[in-house]
Amino acid sequence: MKLAELYGKERVVFSVEVFPPNKNFSIDTVYNAVNEIAEIRPDYFSVTYGAGGNTANRSTCEIASHIKNKCGIEAMAHLTCINSTKSDVDFVLSDLKANGIENILALRGDVKPDEEPKNDFPHASDLAAYISSKGDFDIAGACYPEVHIDAKNQKEDILNLKKKVDSGVSHLVTQLFFNNDAFYDFREKAGIAGIEVPISAGIMPITSKKQIERMVSMCGASLPPKFVKMIQRYENNREALIDAGIAYAVDQIIDLISNGIDGIHLYSMNNPYVAKRVYEAIRKLL
Repeated sequence: MKLAELYGKERVVFSVEVFPPNKNFSIDTVYNAVNEIAEIRPDYFSVTYGAGGNTANRSTCEIASHIKNKCGIEAMAHLTCINSTKSDVDFVLSDLKANGIENILALRGDVKPDEEPKNDFPHASDLAAYISSKGDFDIAGACYPEVHIDAKNQKEDILNLKKKVDSGVSHLVTQLFFNNDAFYDFREKAGIAGIEVPISAGIMPITSKKQIERMVSMCGASLPPKFVKMIQRYENNREALIDAGIAYAVDQIIDLISNGIDGIHLYSMNNPYVAKRVYEAIRKLL
C-alpha cells in the first residue's frame, strides 16, 4: 500500500520511527522493540538507513520486511544519497522491491568528514526524481520547520523543499521540533510557496538530557522556555524526566491535532514503553 493513500480521510495518520542496531547490538533487539510497538497498530513504521550506507548493510530492508511481512503493518524505508552512487541506489531499490516495500523516505543524508561525497545525487530532490523514474514507489521527503542547518535562510529552504515535492514527493515528514508555533509558521509559508502535500509532524518524547543535547546539535531545534524549565527541574530524576517528556510530547500532539495536522510521526528511539504511553494518551483523538 502506498502511504500517500492514508492521508486525507478525515483522520490523523499515526506513524512510528525505529532504527537499525549499531554494531554492538543484534538485529533481534530491534525486532523485539518493533513487535512490542506493533501491538498499538500504528498506520506505518519508518526505518532509518543502516549505518554505513552501503550495499552490504541490508538492515533497513530486513527490518522493513519484518514489519510488513511478519507484523502486517506498512513500512517506509529511509534511503540516503549523498554517499551513494546510482549503482548503490539501484541495489537498494531492487532489494526493497523484492521484499514488497513500496514506500521510501528520500534523504540527502549527512556529509561524512572522512569521506568524499559521491556526485550522483547532491540533493534529496535528485534522489526523489531518480526513484520516480526507476520504479513504482511512493516517495516521502523530509522537511525542517526551523530550517535545514545547511540552508542560508528559510526562504531558500522552502524553495528547495518545493523542488523536492516537484521531483515526486507525495508527503512530508518533519524533523523533530519542540515549538509548535515554529511549525505553524513553516506550514503557512510552505503553503504560500505552493507546497500542498500532506505533512506529518515529527515528535520526540525526551527521556534524558543527553538525548536533548545530541538531537539539538544535530538538527538545531529550538527549546521553548517551558521545555527548558522542565528539563532543569527533572534532569537528575530519570523516571520523572521520562514522564515529563512524554507529557510534553502529548501536549504538543494534542495542540497539533487541534490545529489540523495531517499526521504524527513519533520518533520512538526503539522504546516500546514510550510509544505505548504516547499512543494511549492520544488514540481517541486520531
